[in-house]
Amino acid sequence: MAAFFDVDNTILRGTSLFYLGVGLYRWGFLSARDVLRVVRLNLRYLFFGESTAGVEAARTRSLEAIRGRPVAQMTAVAEQVWDEVLAGRVYPGAKELLDGHLAQGHEVWLISASPTVVVDLVAQRVGATGALGTVAESENGYFTGRLKGGLLHGPAKADAALRLAERRGIALAASYAYGDSANDIPILSSVGHPTGINPDRRLRRYCRENRWPIREFRDKRRAVRRSIRAAYRLGAVWAAWSVAQHITRAVRRRR
Repeated sequence: MAAFFDVDNTILRGTSLFYLGVGLYRWGFLSARDVLRVVRLNLRYLFFGESTAGVEAARTRSLEAIRGRPVAQMTAVAEQVWDEVLAGRVYPGAKELLDGHLAQGHEVWLISASPTVVVDLVAQRVGATGALGTVAESENGYFTGRLKGGLLHGPAKADAALRLAERRGIALAASYAYGDSANDIPILSSVGHPTGINPDRRLRRYCRENRWPIREFRDKRRAVRRSIRAAYRLGAVWAAWSVAQHITRAVRRRR
């Protein structure tokens, strides 16, 4: 028996891509313009939910940015972003839910379209059994700018869960899955106990039509205002400080 968790807006408040993007800027992976694109994507995600086009756009730009970069450097960026920001973005309710599954002896797997370097790190930090994410191909310790396999998104998540269940002898009919987006419907439908976590409008409607449980870890009465504050109050300050520090160092080097 296992529990499968999406990551962004299910375990983490908002999207890890925003904070990772700023971290990549600090390390010279992305330009300031790229960071603004990531901010725009995160705003769209918060207001309108996840979109396939948005995920694809983020994937394409991310692959371009990491081509030729050391895998170890990307791992260091992800660890720094976790320590500085993401650790404080974990929903307490989601962590309690995850811990409850572990206490019952269930395996807990995170499944996300985010790169494995991020998803693996989150899984380690929250104590999950393991993680499945989008794999960026590497050769001799450097990223090639290509994917190894496809983007782990939508139906691909359900396929990945099925393959994992077959390898590990997990009964999906007795298992659990948690997600926030309508794009998670395939994996939610593949288990016996699906639950919408902070669901977007389409998933919320689907859950009600199919009598699936819904868990809301946000304040419902202040959902919009809280989502903006929660995702950006600390994050925007941190991002602004990071960019300012980077620019200051660049100016000093030119003197």
